[in-house]
Amino acid sequence: MNLPTGLTMQIRPEELGAEEAYKLLTGMVVPRPIAWITTLSATGSVNVAPFSAFTFVSPKPPMVAVSIGHKAGVYKDTAQNILRSEEYVVHIADQPLIEAVHGSAVEYPPDVSEAEVLGLETIASEKVAPPRLAAPPVAMECRFRSCIEFGETRSRLIVGEVLMFHVRDGLARNGKIDTLELNPICRLGGPNYATLGEVVTLTAIAQTPKS
Repeated sequence: MNLPTGLTMQIRPEELGAEEAYKLLTGMVVPRPIAWITTLSATGSVNVAPFSAFTFVSPKPPMVAVSIGHKAGVYKDTAQNILRSEEYVVHIADQPLIEAVHGSAVEYPPDVSEAEVLGLETIASEKVAPPRLAAPPVAMECRFRSCIEFGETRSRLIVGEVLMFHVRDGLARNGKIDTLELNPICRLGGPNYATLGEVVTLTAIAQTPKS
């Protein structure tokens, strides 16, 4: 197997500003799943925004984490809404929703509903006050559990427990999600997105029992 060698560029993190480091990391750590989150503002408007620093952190109870930063020293509406109300909904968007996801990244005033601006239909949630979006194939109703701030920029890692899963009919088979059927979108560096593309299936590696 011939592997590429000879990495030559060295970049010192201490010489980078926050924005420069952000651009570098978001171009390297790819592809990233997108948490498309609905929250309620203090006046009841439905806020919708995408975040690509997103993963799950626990299967039992199911918990997901998303990192939310700020602009000009002010934390984004989603973080403020979650910490105030402690309830939100995380969606996984599929390819037909790519333009709506991108459009929801626009910074609107806190009391402007992105759901209304983008014409996104909402449905009442079962366990939390913020509604879920009707179009995405997956929605997870969440309750806030923990918040940790990191780095000089004080980005907030918000962890929530999933109280209810909503899964489009046909996606779950034998307890597993059909990823090809889900057809999720992901974030790359800059205003760039991608879909699954080629999927490679390998043979499971047998585990050798420990003596």
